[in-house]
Amino acid sequence: MSEPPLRDRPTVRVLLFDPDSRILLMKGRLPGAPQGKAAWFTVGGGAEPGETVLQAAVREVREETGFEAVEFGPVIWRRDGPLKLSTGELVMFREHYIVARCSGGEPSRDGWEELERALVDDLRWWSLDELRACEERVYPSALVSGLPDLIAGRYPLEPLTIPWA
Repeated sequence: MSEPPLRDRPTVRVLLFDPDSRILLMKGRLPGAPQGKAAWFTVGGGAEPGETVLQAAVREVREETGFEAVEFGPVIWRRDGPLKLSTGELVMFREHYIVARCSGGEPSRDGWEELERALVDDLRWWSLDELRACEERVYPSALVSGLPDLIAGRYPLEPLTIPWA
């Protein structure tokens, strides 16, 4: 007997840039592996029922950074893959990567949920050169190589599919 298909989890990841073309990344562990090795990743999370990708992006940026004056651009990447939630349920993440820009500054953690506080160790702005020199894991794996075009405002006409790994 075959396994039932995984439940889809629409997700938004925000490539949030400041005026100096630095990107905001969080360092943390996966909910399904809270004792695992930490990695750097973009701001974002799951879309709530009935939310569009843009609505989820606005909400996630506000909750995870406190920034409200944000200019959102297009979805530039898509990425799908299985991942365990904090409940242990294995779901199919359907990630949408959207470009956004803000005035920068110190992000606020006031809107974080208890799970985010437990799993996220750091939150900081990164320049492209700093990311190129970073020896820690950064997700998605296509982030660093894709940044020069994004920083220059060159976006694909349609979202590109990037690898899950």
